[in-house]
Formats: sequence, C-alpha cells, structure tokens
Amino acid sequence: MRARAIALTVALCFVFVAVSFAAAALMGTWKLNEAKSKLSPTLGKNRTVVIEAVGDNLKITNDGIDSDGKPTHSEWVGKFDGKDYPVTRLPASEAPRSFSAKKINDHTWEFTNKYGGKVSNSGRMVISADGKTRTTTRSGTDSKGNKYTNIEVYEKQ
Repeated sequence: MRARAIALTVALCFVFVAVSFAAAALMGTWKLNEAKSKLSPTLGKNRTVVIEAVGDNLKITNDGIDSDGKPTHSEWVGKFDGKDYPVTRLPASEAPRSFSAKKINDHTWEFTNKYGGKVSNSGRMVISADGKTRTTTRSGTDSKGNKYTNIEVYEKQ
C-alpha cells in the first residue's frame, strides 16, 4: 500500500513538472517584431505581451495601440482549458470580451477571442524550439466586417 502511494506521488510530480515546463515556454515578456510580422492596417497591435503565473492560473497582460494609434491595455486571467474567461480592456469596451485557449502540445496553443459573446478572431500561438520566438497567427473579422489574417512575431525579452 505504501509503495503504491509513493509511486502515485512520484507520477503526480512528473505530471506537474511536465505541465509547468510546457507553460514555462510561454512565460515572460514578449515584444512584437513588426518587421517580421504581417499585420492588418485596420487593426491595433499588441506591442508588449507579458505572460505570468498567478496561483494556478495564467495572466496575460497586453499593451499596445488601437487602429487610431491610441494606447490600449488588456488583462486576462484563466486557464488554458478551452473555457472562456473574461478580458478586462482599457479603454473599456461596450460589449464584454472573453478569451479561451487550450494546449495542443508543449509549444502550440489554440485560442479564441470573443466580443459580445461572438467569435471575433481565433488562431494559434507557436513557440520556437529555442524558446526565443512566439508566432501568433490569428484570423477574424474587423469592426467594419473585413476578414483578416495577422501573423504576429514576438521575441522573448
């Protein structure tokens, strides 16, 4: 019985370390490299993204500019479990925003952004093998109804 408890404890430790290692690839401060990115001119851009652990959740803080060049700030706290969690955004939106994400493998995550309960964009985040670059590919429809696909290349600071 004791050997079984020890084996279970060791197995759980390995699972925890594997999950922590996978999330660790995302952690840190990421700066947008506009020269390597392909961005829609009708959208704003997140110039700096900070991803950190907060308890057993992740927190993503975005600072950037909107399509008019005015500063923006948003925060999201949740899990990468495919469920929607609210996004706080400044300037405040007239409709609630949410973000959901799920892990595909140790370097790839899929996500969906919703605005007013409807999908506004979705895509993938992929961390390079060396952990220094994060490429986010997102597709959606802008506020004027135009479809877009952005390829955002971020470098770890």
